[in-house]
Amino acid sequence: MNTLENVRLGGTSTEGGSLPPVGKFWHITDLHLDPNYTVSQDPQEVCPSAGNQLVYNAGPWGDYLCDSPWALINSSIYAMKEIEPKPDFILWTGDDTPHVPDEKLGEAVVLGIVGRLTNLIREVFPDTKVYAAMGNHDFHPKSQFPAMSNDIYNQVAELWRPWLSNESVALFKEGAFYSEPLPDPSSPGRMVVLNTNLYYSNNRLTAELADPSEQFQWLDGVLTNASQAGEKVYIIGHVPPGFFEKTRNKAWFREGFNQEYLKLVQKHHKVIAGQFFGHQHTDSFRMFYDDKGAPISVMFLAPGITPWKTTLVGVVNGSNNPGIRLFEYERATLNLQDMKTYFMDLRQANAQNNPRWELEYQVTEAYGVPNASVHSMQAVATGIASNQDKLQRYYVYNSVSYDTTACGKTCRTEFLCAMQEVDFKAYSTCLNNAGARPGLGGLLVLLVMLLGLRALLEP
Repeated sequence: MNTLENVRLGGTSTEGGSLPPVGKFWHITDLHLDPNYTVSQDPQEVCPSAGNQLVYNAGPWGDYLCDSPWALINSSIYAMKEIEPKPDFILWTGDDTPHVPDEKLGEAVVLGIVGRLTNLIREVFPDTKVYAAMGNHDFHPKSQFPAMSNDIYNQVAELWRPWLSNESVALFKEGAFYSEPLPDPSSPGRMVVLNTNLYYSNNRLTAELADPSEQFQWLDGVLTNASQAGEKVYIIGHVPPGFFEKTRNKAWFREGFNQEYLKLVQKHHKVIAGQFFGHQHTDSFRMFYDDKGAPISVMFLAPGITPWKTTLVGVVNGSNNPGIRLFEYERATLNLQDMKTYFMDLRQANAQNNPRWELEYQVTEAYGVPNASVHSMQAVATGIASNQDKLQRYYVYNSVSYDTTACGKTCRTEFLCAMQEVDFKAYSTCLNNAGARPGLGGLLVLLVMLLGLRALLEP
């Protein structure tokens, strides 16, 4: 593990090389500011986001039962500035307010928090383009995003106007999604920012709609136009398709919306250079395949800055250390070259009253792959499925080095199936096959299982 001072020396150099220039961009998500966090000796008074849980020995930089204090969020944004002060752009995929009941928030409080975090990012990175998406907690009532214009869409669009074109502002006010070119005029790249809260299983307002805000139709058109223009596209959003790896059968999209999103990825995968989402607070990724089982796209799920312990049923240990993520990419092609996750060890930060942000890992070194492309990430997935040490490493990274317990048989199945199967039926089949999927990856897993069984049977 490197200190911040050490990792700053490890930037990618293109001097004298034949590769296209390499750029960098940040991805942050799930900040979840708890403005009422306080270091109190009364375990009932530390943070509203802990609900009825008692918080003992709370520290100045946060607690694993609580959402982020301002000190933690402020530290994370300034750590980004110190590690990589001149990124090409920043991805910010939402969820800014604390995990508290709706009656403790209200529209004005939600907008106030979104505005406060927007101002912080603009102050620290005044000249950097930010592509921001709304999270399900960035609305009142939470998760109930309508498929039409409303006051919150209008006001958030105005907050983010410095980052948006007039066309994007107008579109955002109708459905909270938009598309913008990348900042480099010579880059054939475009960012597509989705409002996947419209597809969230907790959103009652869109349950009976086939295409809320006609976002799928719009996305199909944007990707078609990108293909015709020779552009590559990054897609970002908050709520991801697929399943949560820390419990079983927890899908985020309604099934019909999940299927429609998959169809669009399969149809347009040649122009999709990467997908970037949040919501889970965990560090993981999702593979997408064509009808023949060949890998066609990868989705990276960034860890949250909040350390808050999830209350989802079935999740045994749902806290995480705060994490921020830096990508390296080829500007000319948008091909992803590497991914680095930096983190704060919250226990250590509180014990020493010193918020150190360190490099937790980078994907090329941790898994021995040349880059973060679709084929490299498929190699990572195959390695995790066939090697217990790599699975355990992936499990520890999942909670940003918070939970270091062993990932056993049930854990293994749930992690592998969530990683490999975004489709509902394929996910169910994967669970029944103990984590194996059709194709080479599944065959390798079955081979490992058979060899293990043979070893047990031999004298």
